[in-house]
Amino acid sequence: MATKLEKQPKAKKVKDPSKPGRIAQIRQSYTMTKQSDPRIGLILLGTFLLAGLAGFALMLLIFRSLWFPIGMGLLFGLFAVLVVFGRRAATAAYKQIEGRPGAAAAALQQLRRGWKTDPAVAVNKQQDIVTRVVGRPGIVLIGEGNPTRLKGLLASERRRHERVAREVPIHELVVGREPGQVPLPKLTKTVQKLGKEVKPAQLTDVLARIKAIDAHRSAVPMPKGPIPTSMKGMRGNMRGR
Repeated sequence: MATKLEKQPKAKKVKDPSKPGRIAQIRQSYTMTKQSDPRIGLILLGTFLLAGLAGFALMLLIFRSLWFPIGMGLLFGLFAVLVVFGRRAATAAYKQIEGRPGAAAAALQQLRRGWKTDPAVAVNKQQDIVTRVVGRPGIVLIGEGNPTRLKGLLASERRRHERVAREVPIHELVVGREPGQVPLPKLTKTVQKLGKEVKPAQLTDVLARIKAIDAHRSAVPMPKGPIPTSMKGMRGNMRGR
C-alpha cells in the first residue's frame, strides 16, 4: 500500500538584516523630513487632531453613540497624518537631492516593472549627465546640467541610439526649473506620460540592441561629489504625492 508522502514544511524566508523594517523606514523618513521641515511634528499633530475631531463629529451625528465615533475619529486622524506625511516627506526627499549629479536616476527609482534605468550613460568634463530610461514610450534620454552643453551631449547620444534602434521613438528631457525643462519632482510622471509606443514583447529586443552600444562605449567618468542615495525607501511615501 502506497504511503502518503509527508508534506515538507515550507522554508521560512530569512529576513535580510541589511534591509530596515517598515517602522525603521518610517523613522528614517521622518528624521530626513525634519531636517528640511522642522515643523513636521507640529503639522502632523495638528492634522491628526483636526481630522480626528472632524471624523468624530461626523460619526457622532450619524450614529448618535460614543464609542464608534471615537474609533472612527482615530482612523480619520491616522489616515490624514499618513497622507500629509507622505507629501511632505516626498518634497523633503526631492529638496535633498535636487541639483546634485545623478538626482534624475535616483528619482526614477520610483518607476515600477517594465522600465530600465541606466544612470550616467554619458558624462562630460563639466559634469553634465545623461541618464537613459527604456520603457513603453521608447528610449528616453534625460539630461542634467548646463542646457547649452547638454544639447550636444544629448544629440550625440541620440545619434548613437538611432544606429541600432532607428524605429524606436527617442525622447529628450532636461531636468531643471527653467522654461521648457522638467522639475525633478515631476520627472517620473512626465516620463510615464510620454506614451506607449513600444509593445512589452519588443522591449527585450530593444534592450539587447542597446547593450551593443554600451559594449563599445568608452569608460564613462563618474560624477564628482556625493551621489544621491537611493529613494526606494521613500517610494511608499512618495506615491501619496
